[in-house]
Amino acid sequence: MQNCESKIREKIKSYKDDIVAFARNIVRTPSFSCQEGNLVELIKNEMVKVGFDKVKIDAMGNIIGFIGSGKTKIMMDAHIDTVGIGDKAEWEIDPFEAILKDEVIYGRGASDQKLSMASMVYAGKAIKELGLTGDYTLMVVGSVMEEDCDGLPLLHIINEEKIKPDCVVITEPTNLSVYRGHRGRMEMKVVTKGRSCHASAPERGDNAVVKMADIIKEITELNARLKNDDFLGKGTIAVTKIECQTPSLNAVPDECTVYMDRRLTVGETLKSAVAEIEALPSVKKTGGKVEVLQYDAVSWTGLKVGQEKYFPTWVFPEEHPLVQAGVKAARIALEKEPVVGKWVFSTNGVACAGRLGIPTIGFGPANEIYAHTVKEKMPVSDLLKAAVFYASFPGCLLGK
Repeated sequence: MQNCESKIREKIKSYKDDIVAFARNIVRTPSFSCQEGNLVELIKNEMVKVGFDKVKIDAMGNIIGFIGSGKTKIMMDAHIDTVGIGDKAEWEIDPFEAILKDEVIYGRGASDQKLSMASMVYAGKAIKELGLTGDYTLMVVGSVMEEDCDGLPLLHIINEEKIKPDCVVITEPTNLSVYRGHRGRMEMKVVTKGRSCHASAPERGDNAVVKMADIIKEITELNARLKNDDFLGKGTIAVTKIECQTPSLNAVPDECTVYMDRRLTVGETLKSAVAEIEALPSVKKTGGKVEVLQYDAVSWTGLKVGQEKYFPTWVFPEEHPLVQAGVKAARIALEKEPVVGKWVFSTNGVACAGRLGIPTIGFGPANEIYAHTVKEKMPVSDLLKAAVFYASFPGCLLGK
């Protein structure tokens, strides 16, 4: 076994130049949510080049590369879309130049998280060349639109394309730790109604913004009372946006809306989170209406997609066989004992694990603290170690 582990590490090391070149081309190819088509084509060509048995682009535009046709279905997922670049003046570099400096790749998506695809693709090549195939089917997924609606692409693959894995490895950044869960989340709003009138005589109307003031205060106070879990941490709620409808700046507004980000720990659900807001005295007093937001969009292929913006909590115990297989593969990749932890943010795991109950873990290169920042970066050493993990994982899972 030690000889096999050494061969995997040496094989991945021999791919270093190709992995770096592919990773830099990935960064050079902008892939904002709903605009991933060019990157999908780039990934398809690389999968074909290194010898994947089959490559499929589904109706939503997700790309799936297959190796083997065995009984156990293993899915590894990297979302290949990114957020925008924001104010370009804040960047010290061109976010799409893919600068390589001191063995670190810089640019949008370098950390979060499309460069995991470079590691997975070349892990697939190592599996083929080293004869590490077995009674399993490896499905390497480049999922789209995750930044807009995490989980939606995997729900499409599993429910609509009928490609159902027995387990999933999410390759979001974990700083090369093995992750076994994260809090869920949801997006909600509260709407208050009023009656407009001329602002010179506000007593003639019913100001919807004034009605909202106490609601905002009580939502903020609610945050301190939310549940806590020893592993995943505390549930949270924050008001993130406020808007109103008014005929003019000289009129009393007749409608006000506040939007909330709700993070859900163990034991918190969509139903319980909505009920907590509806139970606030200010919401009852004003007749405020609580709603969960809906996501609707068109993918780069032209497919209309959408879902309720509820993303369930998920966690698996450290002794779960999948977690332990991940720990074993991480030992091979890192040549030391790995950290087992959790994400602070949300991932596609809300679908496979949170909604569908499919055993799921996380292992990814880069540090999540750089996600969505102008400092996104990927150490080349992380890419190589992640590739060793992905090549080793199927054998670790199957007990080889």
